Amino acid sequence: MSNIPSVRLATPNEEVLTSLGLLAELAGTWHGKGFNLIARPDKEGNAPLFLELNQTSETLRFDPIATSIPNRGNSQDDIELFGLTYLQKISDSVTGGALHIEPGIWVNIPQTTAPAEAPSVARMATIPHGNAVLAEGGAISVNPVGSGTALGTFQIKPVNTAPFPQGGTMPAGGTQGGFPEYDLSNTTPAATNSRTPFGNTPAIPLPAAIDGVPMQTVVNDPTRLLQQALQGQFIEEMVVLEIATATIGAGAVTNGGGGIENLPFLQTNANAALMFATFWIEKIRHPAHHFMQVQYVQTVLLNFPLLPAGKPPVPFSWPHVSIATLRKTFGGQ
Repeated sequence: MSNIPSVRLATPNEEVLTSLGLLAELAGTWHGKGFNLIARPDKEGNAPLFLELNQTSETLRFDPIATSIPNRGNSQDDIELFGLTYLQKISDSVTGGALHIEPGIWVNIPQTTAPAEAPSVARMATIPHGNAVLAEGGAISVNPVGSGTALGTFQIKPVNTAPFPQGGTMPAGGTQGGFPEYDLSNTTPAATNSRTPFGNTPAIPLPAAIDGVPMQTVVNDPTRLLQQALQGQFIEEMVVLEIATATIGAGAVTNGGGGIENLPFLQTNANAALMFATFWIEKIRHPAHHFMQVQYVQTVLLNFPLLPAGKPPVPFSWPHVSIATLRKTFGGQ
């Protein structure tokens, strides 16, 4: 292997996209809608938690990095990473209020001998709350995709939104965990005063359903909206990206790696402990032409204790779940 030069000039577009491997189709601008669920502390409200539920509008832009990113070797020869920068902007689709902004980078990583690792992908992100995230995982090409109307082996699996004891096993998706905030039929003040909508005058009520999916079903398992968006579509081929900040067994992200760094305030008040996500880059058949679609589900575990009156704190992990279905927009590559 020849040395990677210190002076690196931009290569032709086709070479850049080829070097990105299975990340190549991300290049461009994507826009669509989704849903966000987050349980957060509510000290001002004198409540154990506040469950915020948002219908979202999202723009996600990826720009290829036109040169390699050299990682200098010691135990083995240098390697070259290739990647894309991105900027994610999410707002509440009902109020237009800001929810999330995230700059970051996705990189394609070759196989290495020291350490002995298969090819992988990684996502690096910074979040203005005071978090820095590195999550690694794998990329798989699926072509053809079963019958084209379902994801087959890569079917969208239910995701858990209910809290559970820190260090315990995460429950299966579709549970409410016994917390009144998660049960939309519970209209007691303890539930309704600790559940979105919040701070709107006049108040904006939650819809009975989103895209035909009952709201309670969405709260229990937001991935049902991803499944609903696929109705009537024919997926010809796709790429599946699975990443996590740590290895997650049981058939999930077995080559995850990295971690999350948090500001001291977050470490004390609501510590982001683990992130894992799946992205589906889908080529959809259309009578006139194909179009590209990205779907994702992401879970961040926020660790903070319940504070029962007169009792010791009880440490819980609270899943912060985000989903979206996005299409490549006009002007995208």
